[in-house]
Amino acid sequence: MRAWYAFRYWLTVYARTWRGTIVISFANPMLFLLGIGLGLGHLVDHGHSTTLGGVSYTAFFAPGLLAASAMQTGFIEGGGRVANAAGAVGAYRTAVTTPLEPSEIMAGHLLFIAFRVLTSSAVFVAVMALFGVGTGWWVLAALPAALLTGLAFGAPAAAWAVGVRSIAKTQTLYRFVLMPMYLFSGTFFALSQLPSGIRLVASALPLSQGVALCRSLTLGTASAQTVAARAGYLLALVVVGIVVARITYRRRLHA
Repeated sequence: MRAWYAFRYWLTVYARTWRGTIVISFANPMLFLLGIGLGLGHLVDHGHSTTLGGVSYTAFFAPGLLAASAMQTGFIEGGGRVANAAGAVGAYRTAVTTPLEPSEIMAGHLLFIAFRVLTSSAVFVAVMALFGVGTGWWVLAALPAALLTGLAFGAPAAAWAVGVRSIAKTQTLYRFVLMPMYLFSGTFFALSQLPSGIRLVASALPLSQGVALCRSLTLGTASAQTVAARAGYLLALVVVGIVVARITYRRRLHA
């Protein structure tokens, strides 16, 4: 499969900068869990633990942040990086002069996005384990859930970003769509604390599904039905993103 060559290109590029991303992937969850999970969590645990299902705030917050971090990684890699690659002097312009088809260029880049989400999430899960978050081996089940969450944003973002002419548009989308979603998807507080109308909308957000999936798996409270429903929701977004990306990549790279 020639998409492997496109994937290897992105791995080669990443090999030059991976040390910096590993530091960020480790330091960010460590600082968040220390500052918010243990700091603010100490106050929450003494007055509002019942709203969190009886678990500590750190145990509640960590898997939500895992899903939110996967979303951010998926969007940054599938949004900004794809928009840059599709630009006038981007990597895609060189790739189209080779025997690679637009669909193979797309597939190779999506493989790299999956790689980035998986590796950054694996580091996050390791930090969670250091803090004792999770019920036994259940915490490992949150890793594929985080991967699915990241791809649910990365694939649609790539399908859209390949046609973007200005990188500023990806920054605008991140600021006005992803950041509000980050705040109102159950990452920091239970959705049950929201007014009923807002709660209904918030619970339908993709990140809310990813947060709930990662949290239920980490805490060992997941059921087969809820896992199937939430994973199916996220998988549908991945499939739609890939289908649309095949069209948008062909249009942009053959233009």
